[in-house]
Amino acid sequence: MEEASIKKLQVLSFFLDQDCFGAEISAIQEVIEYRPITRVPRSPDFMLGVINLRGQVIPVVDLRLYFSLNVSEPTVNTCIIIIDVKLSGESFALGLLADSVKEVVELDTSDIKPPPKLGNVIDNKFILGMVEYNKLLIILLSLARIFSDDELQHIADGSEPSETVIEESDGT
Repeated sequence: MEEASIKKLQVLSFFLDQDCFGAEISAIQEVIEYRPITRVPRSPDFMLGVINLRGQVIPVVDLRLYFSLNVSEPTVNTCIIIIDVKLSGESFALGLLADSVKEVVELDTSDIKPPPKLGNVIDNKFILGMVEYNKLLIILLSLARIFSDDELQHIADGSEPSETVIEESDGT
Protein backbone atom coordinates (compact mmCIF):
# COMPACT_ATOMS: atom_id res chain seq x y z
CA MET A 1 0.00 0.00 0.00
CA GLU A 2 1.36 3.40 -0.89
CA GLU A 3 2.11 5.83 1.93
CA ALA A 4 0.06 8.57 0.21
CA SER A 5 -3.09 6.43 0.23
CA ILE A 6 -3.05 5.93 4.03
CA LYS A 7 -5.31 8.49 5.67
CA LYS A 8 -4.12 9.98 8.94
CA LEU A 9 -6.17 11.31 11.82
CA GLN A 10 -4.76 13.52 14.56
CA VAL A 11 -6.41 13.15 17.94
CA LEU A 12 -5.87 14.54 21.40
CA SER A 13 -5.77 11.65 23.86
CA PHE A 14 -7.05 12.21 27.40
CA PHE A 15 -8.23 10.25 30.41
CA LEU A 16 -11.62 10.00 32.07
CA ASP A 17 -11.65 7.64 35.05
CA GLN A 18 -9.19 4.89 34.02
CA ASP A 19 -10.07 4.97 30.32
CA CYS A 20 -8.25 6.72 27.48
CA PHE A 21 -10.34 8.72 25.03
CA GLY A 22 -9.47 10.64 21.91
CA ALA A 23 -11.04 13.54 20.05
CA GLU A 24 -10.12 14.85 16.63
CA ILE A 25 -7.76 17.76 17.05
CA SER A 26 -9.57 19.97 14.52
CA ALA A 27 -12.43 20.56 16.99
CA ILE A 28 -10.12 21.53 19.86
CA GLN A 29 -9.14 25.14 20.54
CA GLU A 30 -6.85 24.64 23.51
CA VAL A 31 -6.24 22.83 26.78
CA ILE A 32 -6.14 24.90 29.97
CA GLU A 33 -5.36 24.17 33.61
CA TYR A 34 -8.27 23.38 35.87
CA ARG A 35 -9.75 26.45 37.52
CA PRO A 36 -12.76 27.02 39.78
CA ILE A 37 -16.06 26.60 37.97
CA THR A 38 -19.08 28.76 38.83
CA ARG A 39 -22.20 26.63 39.14
CA VAL A 40 -25.26 27.73 37.13
CA PRO A 41 -28.58 27.20 38.95
CA ARG A 42 -31.00 24.66 37.47
CA SER A 43 -28.47 23.21 35.04
CA PRO A 44 -28.15 19.45 34.49
CA ASP A 45 -25.65 17.61 36.72
CA PHE A 46 -23.16 17.04 33.88
CA MET A 47 -23.10 20.80 33.21
CA LEU A 48 -20.66 21.85 35.95
CA GLY A 49 -21.06 25.57 35.35
CA VAL A 50 -19.06 28.27 33.60
CA ILE A 51 -15.56 29.70 33.59
CA ASN A 52 -14.26 33.06 32.43
CA LEU A 53 -11.49 32.60 29.87
CA ARG A 54 -9.98 35.87 28.68
CA GLY A 55 -13.32 37.66 29.03
CA GLN A 56 -15.38 34.88 27.43
CA VAL A 57 -17.88 32.92 29.54
CA ILE A 58 -17.53 29.24 28.65
CA PRO A 59 -19.83 26.43 29.86
CA VAL A 60 -17.99 23.38 31.22
CA VAL A 61 -19.31 19.83 30.88
CA ASP A 62 -18.10 16.85 32.92
CA LEU A 63 -18.00 13.94 30.46
CA ARG A 64 -17.68 11.54 33.41
CA LEU A 65 -21.16 12.54 34.56
CA TYR A 66 -22.48 12.68 31.00
CA PHE A 67 -21.27 9.12 30.37
CA SER A 68 -22.21 7.86 33.88
CA LEU A 69 -18.58 7.11 34.81
CA ASN A 70 -17.06 7.30 38.30
CA VAL A 71 -16.56 10.89 39.41
CA SER A 72 -13.57 12.07 41.43
CA GLU A 73 -12.21 15.29 42.85
CA PRO A 74 -9.97 17.43 40.61
CA THR A 75 -6.24 16.75 40.90
CA VAL A 76 -3.12 18.59 39.79
CA ASN A 77 -3.53 16.86 36.38
CA THR A 78 -7.19 17.81 35.88
CA CYS A 79 -7.66 20.13 32.91
CA ILE A 80 -10.33 21.65 30.73
CA ILE A 81 -10.33 20.97 26.99
CA ILE A 82 -11.87 23.90 25.11
CA ILE A 83 -13.68 22.77 21.95
CA ASP A 84 -15.65 24.47 19.18
CA VAL A 85 -19.27 23.38 18.86
CA LYS A 86 -22.20 24.59 16.78
CA LEU A 87 -25.71 25.22 18.06
CA SER A 88 -28.29 26.18 15.46
CA GLY A 89 -25.49 27.13 13.07
CA GLU A 90 -23.77 29.41 15.60
CA SER A 91 -20.27 28.47 16.79
CA PHE A 92 -19.28 28.76 20.44
CA ALA A 93 -16.69 27.43 22.89
CA LEU A 94 -17.43 24.62 25.35
CA GLY A 95 -15.14 23.20 28.03
CA LEU A 96 -14.74 19.49 28.71
CA LEU A 97 -13.37 18.42 32.06
CA ALA A 98 -10.68 15.73 31.74
CA ASP A 99 -8.68 13.92 34.41
CA SER A 100 -5.54 14.46 32.36
CA VAL A 101 -4.39 15.01 28.81
CA LYS A 102 -1.91 12.50 27.43
CA GLU A 103 -0.74 13.69 24.01
CA VAL A 104 -1.65 14.46 20.41
CA VAL A 105 -1.28 11.29 18.36
CA GLU A 106 -1.43 10.64 14.64
CA LEU A 107 -3.36 7.51 13.73
CA ASP A 108 -3.88 5.58 10.52
CA THR A 109 -7.62 5.54 9.88
CA SER A 110 -7.27 1.92 8.70
CA ASP A 111 -6.30 0.96 12.28
CA ILE A 112 -9.60 2.24 13.74
CA LYS A 113 -11.95 -0.58 14.67
CA PRO A 114 -15.68 -0.31 15.36
CA PRO A 115 -16.71 -0.38 19.04
CA PRO A 116 -17.99 -3.70 20.41
CA LYS A 117 -21.76 -4.14 20.34
CA LEU A 118 -21.87 -5.04 24.05
CA GLY A 119 -20.09 -3.91 27.16
CA ASN A 120 -19.72 -0.20 26.47
CA VAL A 121 -20.54 2.19 29.29
CA ILE A 122 -20.88 4.91 26.65
CA ASP A 123 -23.60 4.92 24.00
CA ASN A 124 -22.06 3.63 20.74
CA LYS A 125 -23.54 6.56 18.82
CA PHE A 126 -20.93 8.76 20.54
CA ILE A 127 -17.99 6.51 19.59
CA LEU A 128 -16.24 6.76 16.21
CA GLY A 129 -14.20 3.66 16.94
CA MET A 130 -11.35 2.26 18.96
CA VAL A 131 -7.67 2.07 18.18
CA GLU A 132 -4.63 0.63 19.90
CA TYR A 133 -1.73 3.04 20.17
CA ASN A 134 1.47 2.19 22.10
CA LYS A 135 -0.34 -0.67 23.92
CA LEU A 136 -3.11 1.71 25.01
CA LEU A 137 -6.69 1.36 23.76
CA ILE A 138 -8.07 4.77 22.79
CA ILE A 139 -11.84 5.25 22.53
CA LEU A 140 -12.36 7.80 19.76
CA LEU A 141 -15.26 10.12 20.53
CA SER A 142 -17.42 11.90 18.01
CA LEU A 143 -17.72 15.37 19.51
CA ALA A 144 -20.11 16.28 16.70
CA ARG A 145 -22.51 13.54 17.86
CA ILE A 146 -22.06 14.15 21.60
CA PHE A 147 -22.68 17.85 21.12
CA SER A 148 -25.16 17.78 18.25
CA ASP A 149 -27.84 20.49 18.01
CA ASP A 150 -30.25 18.21 19.87
CA GLU A 151 -27.81 17.39 22.68
CA LEU A 152 -26.67 21.02 23.01
CA GLN A 153 -30.23 22.29 23.08
CA HIS A 154 -30.76 20.16 26.19
CA ILE A 155 -27.74 21.83 27.79
CA ALA A 156 -29.05 25.28 26.81
CA ASP A 157 -32.52 24.38 28.12
CA GLY A 158 -31.09 22.93 31.33
CA SER A 159 -32.61 19.50 30.69
CA GLU A 160 -31.01 16.07 30.52
CA PRO A 161 -30.38 14.81 26.96
CA SER A 162 -31.82 11.38 27.66
CA GLU A 163 -34.82 12.81 29.45
CA THR A 164 -38.19 11.64 28.17
CA VAL A 165 -41.56 12.93 29.20
CA ILE A 166 -43.85 10.18 30.44
CA GLU A 167 -47.47 11.08 30.71
CA GLU A 168 -49.17 9.44 33.64
CA SER A 169 -52.46 7.77 33.02
CA ASP A 170 -55.28 8.13 35.49
CA GLY A 171 -56.37 4.62 34.62
CA THR A 172 -59.40 5.57 32.51
